[in-house]
Amino acid sequence: MAHVSNRLPMARLISRLGAGLALVCLATALRADEPPALLTQQQIDDGWIALFDGHSLFGWQAHSEANFRVEDGTIVVDDGPKGLLCTTTRFQDYELHLEFRAAAGTNSGVFLRTPGKPTNPSSDCYELNIAPADNPFPTGSLVGRKQATGFVRDGQWQTFDVVVDGAKVRVQVDGKQALEYLDPAPLSGGFIGLQKNEGKVEFRNVRLRPLGGKPIFNGKDLAGWKTYPEMQSKFQVDKPGELHVLDGRGQLETSELYGDFVFQMECISHAPSLNSGIFFRCIPGETMNGYESQIHNGFKDGDRTQPVDCGTGGIYRRKNARRVVADDLKWFAMTLIADGPHFSIWVNGYQVTDWTDERKPDDNPRRGLRTAPGSIMIQGHDPTTDLSFRKLRIQTLGK
Repeated sequence: MAHVSNRLPMARLISRLGAGLALVCLATALRADEPPALLTQQQIDDGWIALFDGHSLFGWQAHSEANFRVEDGTIVVDDGPKGLLCTTTRFQDYELHLEFRAAAGTNSGVFLRTPGKPTNPSSDCYELNIAPADNPFPTGSLVGRKQATGFVRDGQWQTFDVVVDGAKVRVQVDGKQALEYLDPAPLSGGFIGLQKNEGKVEFRNVRLRPLGGKPIFNGKDLAGWKTYPEMQSKFQVDKPGELHVLDGRGQLETSELYGDFVFQMECISHAPSLNSGIFFRCIPGETMNGYESQIHNGFKDGDRTQPVDCGTGGIYRRKNARRVVADDLKWFAMTLIADGPHFSIWVNGYQVTDWTDERKPDDNPRRGLRTAPGSIMIQGHDPTTDLSFRKLRIQTLGK
């Protein structure tokens, strides 16, 4: 990575260079005591998450021996056998934004709703092509499905903005409509893959916004939630439509059960180093018997890579957050995706957890892998608990 001297504060640096270059800045400027700034605040508020952190391939898995690597804030590949670099997380309905640069003659692509090793891109995934003008499906086309023309810009940075929603795939290239495709046999969820085929290609600023989330808190009362008045925590709805929890120990539990899902919310801790959590796939009625996505913004020795008590977005007693992103006394956003044995969590758009439960199956998540649907619980941890939650929504995932 390039060295940056006389470093400006992150906020001023991003302001000068533009939000579109935030990932490139992060790759050279992120320190252990700084929170990452992958997305603008508006993007975070709108539910976007970054799929590429600008400095590592965390959250990605190569399905070939091609030389996928990170250079100067970009994912680069230019040698090795054909194949995909895929997200470790599957996605179903979403908006996707990314930037790419292809050398002359390059044939590559972005694979949507794909298995790790698709056998027929025209049927078992959506291949958004990056290819020369003389290719039957040049840049902006869906291979084997629909052609787009006029978008080849060799050696220049370009953008894909894609909506994958049910049977619909809509593609914009460089802000212009390239195509809209309605699949008569729509695919369900799958990975997002970056392809090595022929030539050199680079990718950056890869971000996604899940679609289809439905509110599970109405901002008015606790309809749809089970309370436990015999426990110490107090759950109430404040005037701004926020869910406020005080004191503890206690829990608030959804009436509905959820198995595979995308859960998004915003949270604030009203004092330093408070402890709470989001429990999921819980055994209904039992005391916080589920997987726990921790809420604790403390870190050691000024180093955000050293979380206190697992760290916000970690899975308690299973996997620590790789970095503490959120700060106390400030609202932060969390995205949690549970898909079979795999769990991934983003805080303020930065992925902090990527974990697969490899334990033997068990109905009790304290003893083993639980994939059966369960309730979602909000925790009141102890007498110091004082947190608020808002924008709680969930998208259920099909298979």
